[in-house]
Amino acid sequence: MYTYRTYRICRIFALLLIILTSTAKAQKVSISNNLLYDATLTPNLRVGVRVAPKWSLGLTAGYRPWPTNDKTDQKWRHLLISPSVRYWRDSVNVHHFFGANLIYAHYNVANLHLPFGLYKSLRDERHEGDMGAIGIFYGYSWPLGRHWNIEAMIGAAIGYARYNRYECGHCGRKIGREGTVFGMPQAAINIVYVLPGRPAKQKVVEPLPVVVIPPVIEEPVEPVAPVIVVPEPKPIEVLRSNNPFIHHISEYKPYDRSMSLRRDKEALYVHFPVAQSALQADFGNNSQIMNRIIEVTRKMMNDSTAELCKIQIVGLASIEGSVAGNEKLASNRALALQHYVQEQLQLPDSVFDTVGGGEAWADFRDQLQEFAEKESEQTAKELQQALDIIDRESDPNLRESRLRRLNGGRTWQYIKANILSDQRNSGYIRIYYEDVEVTENKD
Repeated sequence: MYTYRTYRICRIFALLLIILTSTAKAQKVSISNNLLYDATLTPNLRVGVRVAPKWSLGLTAGYRPWPTNDKTDQKWRHLLISPSVRYWRDSVNVHHFFGANLIYAHYNVANLHLPFGLYKSLRDERHEGDMGAIGIFYGYSWPLGRHWNIEAMIGAAIGYARYNRYECGHCGRKIGREGTVFGMPQAAINIVYVLPGRPAKQKVVEPLPVVVIPPVIEEPVEPVAPVIVVPEPKPIEVLRSNNPFIHHISEYKPYDRSMSLRRDKEALYVHFPVAQSALQADFGNNSQIMNRIIEVTRKMMNDSTAELCKIQIVGLASIEGSVAGNEKLASNRALALQHYVQEQLQLPDSVFDTVGGGEAWADFRDQLQEFAEKESEQTAKELQQALDIIDRESDPNLRESRLRRLNGGRTWQYIKANILSDQRNSGYIRIYYEDVEVTENKD
């Protein structure tokens, strides 16, 4: 059974595995083993690769070569390959996921007594053939540490099998060849190893207490000024002094679309190419900002004197295009930044205050006003006309249309060249914390 066919299928599996892992680059790779499949004495392995913040691809293989003695009447020999795709509700390898898979197997089964009366014909016959199926499934993954997860999965598949029938026995007479449609359950309890792993928890070194040794005073005793001991600042105070976008939770304010975010000089921003919501580290200075966000948030998480309460993110789109399209684009940009932070730090959704701010009209008007104040008289006059349109026209679609036609399109060309690119962003507005009282143990 497992000669040239096995070799050919194994080559196909190896090729798929190479293609899958070659797309990984710096993405997450997971290697897992299904314990339920092991219980059937079938060695198996699955390799998964993160291809997007919430999507992963995987390839599963199982091979049961025994009994290797062809003269044995009872057989359950098979080779299985199954590519799959998963959608993760939070982020890859974290919590809920849904998926679909394709299944191919070549098998040689005989004298098999399955529970619940399944496949009764296999008790008195030997079947050798191929099957293909398509399935769907749901699962949940529990992170156990930096590298380890445990997954539970359940689903179902429907497929078609084409096989030869033989009289039971290792060399029984061929009875015929048949094909059949079948359904089967899917289940797994997976032990998962994740590479490169989640960020390690950094240890916080508490500052040593300040010991003040009074000076030795010889006679005669002169009046000595009192020694004032200045306590060491808390780590959160040091962190906040160097990162002004960190605030106490008492200062939290929900986002209002009338707010001009560009006036908040303390905010951090990542930017996006035109009409895109995928977060790109190599676009503009995104890499520097993304690294700073993760570094500062991790330090706050490791600070024993403060608790991370809320991360406020606002996504914006420029005023170009339809209002409905820009609403969706702004929301997706905000979510892209949230998913990046979650993936790096394993934070729950409840920590985030993530909103789509739609078209950045408040920021646009604010910047337009600044340009009108510093440009030449003629340009300033045309920009003032644009400001009047923004203030008087309430419909954003009509507002944009009138701006495009203003002064024969000359004013719009100026706006595109000098202003619009700044509004394609996610505003990482603020990180909020709450003080934690640290009690000292006294003997």
